[in-house]
Amino acid sequence: MDYRFLGASGLKVPVLSLGTGTFGGRGELFSAWGHTEVAEAKCLVDRCLDAGLNLFDSADIYSDGAAEEILGAAIKTRRDQVLISTKATFRHGPAANEVGSSRHALLRAVDRALRRLGTDYLDVFQLHGFDAATPVEETLRTLDDLVTAGKIRYLGGSNFSGWHLMKSLAVSARYGWARYVAHQAYYSLVGREYEWELMPLALDQGVGGVIWSPLGWGRLTGRLRRGQPLPSSSRLQSPVAASLGPQVPDELLFRVVDALDDIAVETGKTVPQIALNWLLQRPSVATVIIGARDEHQLQENLGAVGWNLTPDQVATLERASAVPKIYPYWHQAGFAERNPFPTAD
Repeated sequence: MDYRFLGASGLKVPVLSLGTGTFGGRGELFSAWGHTEVAEAKCLVDRCLDAGLNLFDSADIYSDGAAEEILGAAIKTRRDQVLISTKATFRHGPAANEVGSSRHALLRAVDRALRRLGTDYLDVFQLHGFDAATPVEETLRTLDDLVTAGKIRYLGGSNFSGWHLMKSLAVSARYGWARYVAHQAYYSLVGREYEWELMPLALDQGVGGVIWSPLGWGRLTGRLRRGQPLPSSSRLQSPVAASLGPQVPDELLFRVVDALDDIAVETGKTVPQIALNWLLQRPSVATVIIGARDEHQLQENLGAVGWNLTPDQVATLERASAVPKIYPYWHQAGFAERNPFPTAD
């Protein structure tokens, strides 16, 4: 397993990390992902550590907190061997303050996460989304206090717009507070909008990309084929899961799948391994979060490391997955001489 620095921090993280969205299987959304309980979670953690994967990502809303509890039980006797990342800010209860990034909400969210995970600190804590109703200064002062208290070691955002992230970084710099070194964002061969603004920002400001749903919300598993029905086990069978995830036109999806199939023949690798390897070669990416319903899926995804696609294969995938840029990105692409970032082409 290779390791990379998490943005402009001294923390090294594995290039693959394990997401716990499949842990628990509570509720309509997460039951479509998986039903991993403690015994199987322990086995998955065993296999991950054997492979050098030691970063595990969760969130308070995953199965109403059950994912954090199961992860905590799975790493109970080996906390010093793992890195734990979790998230908060989405609504997690009916009360008025059980949502968002206020001081009240964040202090409670972190303490509850620590109890569920059975630990006294979080290696990485990320805001699951931007809260425009709370002053950025209130949010970042609270996070800085939590870092000072030793409850959090590193900070990140998730699903931020470019201006959300840049404003937050500017406020941290102004007051000398702990800053975001990670941004957990959606990025895949069938969803490359991350490249337009968030990637150049990450490169300029030293923010590591933590990539969620690298297989396009289950579309690049190798099981979806042109003209064939969805597999019965696909999360896209759930109307809730299908509506909450990224929307991908069939034309784009199957154009990418055709290119992946061709490269699979050339390399002897599987479709998901190729899709993951492409991401690992992209600028600003620190770690890619993989999911696994079972050990077989985990082992397959772990096969994405230890080799690289050729430049020609990368170019083939990028041609197949290209979509027209929206303004102002198509306009900025015409000034590559003054735009040093790899997204200018």
